[in-house]
Amino acid sequence: MVNPAVKKSPRFRFVRETIAELKKVVWLSRREALYLTALVLVVAISVGIVLGAIDYFFSFLVKAIF
Repeated sequence: MVNPAVKKSPRFRFVRETIAELKKVVWLSRREALYLTALVLVVAISVGIVLGAIDYFFSFLVKAIF
């Protein structure tokens, strides 16, 4: 039996509570994780291409003006 007069370390309590919270998390399935990863990559590459094209256009415009 644990002696109630002995206080438990707050660090250990934090670790126990963290583990308990992680057990409550509903994790994605492998398929969902792969789909969302691919979606993020497609969006990031698309945005990069669009921003690159805009940058190229403005640099061309600035060179033509000056």
